[in-house]
Amino acid sequence: MPHCPDPSTAEALLARETELRYGPVPAELDGTEVGQSEYYLTNEAYLLRADGLSFLYRKGEGITVERTTGADFSEESLWLNGSVYAAIASINGFKPIHASAVAYQGEVFAFTGPSGAGKSTLIAGLGNLGLPMFCDDTLVLDLSDPAAIICLPGHKRLKLTPEALALTGAAQEERVGVMIDKFYARPPAGEVGLPLPLGRLIFLEEGRDLAAHEITGAERFARLCDDHYTDALFASARQLDRTAQFALQARLAQQIPMTRLTRPRDLTHFAASVKLAAALVRNEGKLT
Repeated sequence: MPHCPDPSTAEALLARETELRYGPVPAELDGTEVGQSEYYLTNEAYLLRADGLSFLYRKGEGITVERTTGADFSEESLWLNGSVYAAIASINGFKPIHASAVAYQGEVFAFTGPSGAGKSTLIAGLGNLGLPMFCDDTLVLDLSDPAAIICLPGHKRLKLTPEALALTGAAQEERVGVMIDKFYARPPAGEVGLPLPLGRLIFLEEGRDLAAHEITGAERFARLCDDHYTDALFASARQLDRTAQFALQARLAQQIPMTRLTRPRDLTHFAASVKLAAALVRNEGKLT
């Protein structure tokens, strides 16, 4: 597996690589033309062209952003903290996964699921029970130590719909974007800003009954076949062939404890589902 930096220097490296400047951005990268709403990635560079905004990253040179007429500047930070950050992390050997997480007793407990699964809302709910947020939407893993998986602190702010704000009581801040019906919010229990080992990965599923089940054996491997864009970015940036991808998935499946959390999505079960999620984090009760 490609080597990436020691966890003690990982944050400094990413901070350096994500330094921002404004200027012209070309429509091609290394001879490849990139159309609007498209991106192109190599193991050294990344070019993304969105509506009115273009982002160019080259390893060791930071990010160049070009704004054109009609750009929604409120969306700039969404691109920078989403696709652009994930690409830069991948190019530098860090693996992003689609998850939101809390911290507890020196470990990270991450909740993953498809968009709309309620990850951010659950994190806000857990904050009301005293569990601080570690990240929202994207969790970045440092895999440089074969014996440990280290999580890098979140670079994104918590974002919630009006319904989620009302449900969790989180403190509302400014609107995320002109055309986006979400607001930034302050995590009720604050945030943890230190690299920590990954304690457990919890998969959110919708079901009739509220229950938690340990994931074991081959199912762990299957669960890691993420169809989120971050998985494709990492494989492409690191130029992983099928053998290397299999080896990486096998390592993660072996090292990460996993749980399936099934819950009804109606509001009447929200408090109970948050309570069960907190019990999983705190290792209270027995899994089935």
